[in-house]
Amino acid sequence: MTSDLTGDSADGAVPEPDDSAGPLPGDDANAPDPEDDPGRGDGPGLHACLEAILLVADEPVPDVLLAQVLERPREEVAGGLRALAAQYTSDGRGFDLREIAGGWRFYTREDCAPLVERFVRDGQEVRLTQAALETLAVIAYRQPGSRARVSAVRGVNCDGVIRTLVLRGLVEDSGTDPETGAILYRTTSYFLERLGVASLDDLPDLAPFLPENIEDIEDHERTRA
Repeated sequence: MTSDLTGDSADGAVPEPDDSAGPLPGDDANAPDPEDDPGRGDGPGLHACLEAILLVADEPVPDVLLAQVLERPREEVAGGLRALAAQYTSDGRGFDLREIAGGWRFYTREDCAPLVERFVRDGQEVRLTQAALETLAVIAYRQPGSRARVSAVRGVNCDGVIRTLVLRGLVEDSGTDPETGAILYRTTSYFLERLGVASLDDLPDLAPFLPENIEDIEDHERTRA
């Protein structure tokens, strides 16, 4: 008599596989979500690529530009952005992915804004960098001034430094230049409070430290703008 090596039942029928036992050998239990990265089996997925780019963006990024950078169809990229935005909202993250001003960008969730403001203004006791102090001085003495004018005086691009000063509450938007349309910046009452003076008239004279050709520099920058 021979033994039954096939594992078949007595009537010759093959038993159905038990799904409760988990994936069968050869199944890929960690396969990527096709909705995340359809058609791509290597490298980071679509969602990861979008997050990496938007994390370093300092202004809204259009989906058409993201599609060009990632070499993906625009519809696929737009769908990925919407999926991420919905996922962040569903998970209750502390940030949003919003479509605004023709592009996409990360923003602090609205109900977390007071905490972020407290962190920026009061939670960080670190001193301003030399670049921030120089930029703040130029704005204080030449206000209202545009980024281009401030950069011309310092000789370097000041966009990032000005954003930091705005976040710290030391500088604020004061409208636009009627000739160039550039955003103008001025110091705030919080700046006077931190400096311990009642008004800008109490600031010490800085004229000896400004470039002699400051007016020519401003005229040149106004023409370029």
